[in-house]
Amino acid sequence: MNILEVPALLLLLVGSGFVLSEVRWFRRTPLATRLAPYRPAGAPTQASGNALRAMLLPIAESAGNRLSSALGVKEGLAIRLARAGRSESATEFRMRQFSRALLALLAALAAVFMTSPPLLFVLVMLIGAPLLAALAPEHRLDTEISHRRQAIEAELPVVTEQLGILLGAGYSLPAALNRLALRSSGAMAKELLAVVQDIRRGSGEIQALLNWATAVDLPSLDGLVSVLALHQDASDLGALISEEAKSIRSDAHRTTIESIERRSQLVWIPVTVATLVPGLILLAVPFTAAMSQVTGA
Repeated sequence: MNILEVPALLLLLVGSGFVLSEVRWFRRTPLATRLAPYRPAGAPTQASGNALRAMLLPIAESAGNRLSSALGVKEGLAIRLARAGRSESATEFRMRQFSRALLALLAALAAVFMTSPPLLFVLVMLIGAPLLAALAPEHRLDTEISHRRQAIEAELPVVTEQLGILLGAGYSLPAALNRLALRSSGAMAKELLAVVQDIRRGSGEIQALLNWATAVDLPSLDGLVSVLALHQDASDLGALISEEAKSIRSDAHRTTIESIERRSQLVWIPVTVATLVPGLILLAVPFTAAMSQVTGA
């Protein structure tokens, strides 16, 4: 037996047991997991009773945190999951990321033993396959955060104007937020519904809005929340919100114009290349002929 087959076999057995423990039809779902959708937000989750999962959890969290730090991510995973709008915990994300990296490593080991490639290719497969499998969830999470921010930023001017109209008509701030959450659709409706639910759970109105702004991390939303925080002191909050809506809309318009200008500049890159390449070819012909006459070739 080859010296590499023993650790590979052990790794295959451990990985197979770990993967099968994550399959729904292979094991019974713990009671804490089944009751997780009904627990209050922020309540601590109970650890699973799976011994293998409890053993691999610190390894998965440590490896995932080091990978995120190597990529330049300075924020915690829980904050990033909240910004992406996901309901899963950081532990579930790290375990799923670790299981995919382990599966990729097992697949790479199987491919190595079946094909017997060169040593350099073996190292690339054994290192690159689990690394790519671990990086894929991180990239998908960043993409979801970016899309969510774009959706909120696109809907924010309209929602701000509607909120100003409702407050000017005599609605209180919680009532206006609740009406917009129930009567509207899109990304902002979900965000406002989460704020209303946070207020109903006992959080103050200002604190719920500040938590929302911290989770989204959008400059235009920070400005709106700072204006809404004055609802107990300002007598005409509707006018202030209307001015804030104009500012948000002008910022969105400026961002759109900048995006259009960048796209128009990118159009000229293939046009320039398509123009220069034939010109260089035409200039190369007489240059080659002149060089041959000088060298006497």
